[in-house]
Amino acid sequence: MEKGICTVSVAAIRAEQSHQSEMTSQILYGETVDILEKAAKFIKIKMHFDGYEAWVDVQQISEISEEYFQQRKTELVQNTLQMYSTSQGVILLSIGSEVNSEKAEPTFLKTETVSETAQKFFNVPYLWSGRSFFGIDCSGFVQLVYKVHGISLPREAHQQSEVGEVLSFVEESKPGDLAFFENVDGQISHVGMMLEDQNIIHAYGKVRIDSLDSTGIFNKELNKHTHKLRFLRSVF
Repeated sequence: MEKGICTVSVAAIRAEQSHQSEMTSQILYGETVDILEKAAKFIKIKMHFDGYEAWVDVQQISEISEEYFQQRKTELVQNTLQMYSTSQGVILLSIGSEVNSEKAEPTFLKTETVSETAQKFFNVPYLWSGRSFFGIDCSGFVQLVYKVHGISLPREAHQQSEVGEVLSFVEESKPGDLAFFENVDGQISHVGMMLEDQNIIHAYGKVRIDSLDSTGIFNKELNKHTHKLRFLRSVF
């Protein structure tokens, strides 16, 4: 299987091989993939991090050898944004990007808690299918926060809702636990991360902090509940 690596700050992953096609996720600098199919201007990839499959612009992925892939050592960008020097010049990277390292093992963020990392994203704009500090959606947000702490979560909220242990009550939750919400059809459509005092941080218009009760998320600005709670899970 041919392999590749993302060589831009963040690249759009699309449902079809067209820039007009819906963006379904993003790949960050240094993340690696299997190349499943090649077309004139796009390649179909499968991400090694979460198994996500979709199309990406061929100019944003460089092919790498199996030997390079096996021997490569990396570390995660742990700052929200970081300048990084490459052979092509300096590039601005998002937290969660992967850069070359001389260390034998990846270094994960241990100097702060998961919920402290999450709060660094406060006011980052919402972007459908985004998963970087430049713009992010609800499931991309919790996935990226957990990534820099060494925990891999699936890409979509409904997939994440199957990870960990279900909690019986909101009052049982601790910072870092995940809360899942359903739409009118009863399907999981939103996820957020618990903070102290039954507050929740989530991507809704922007990354914001609201309160959570047994009904769901209460938005003080709108003076109403915006999301209906389905359940909470502890993932660590």
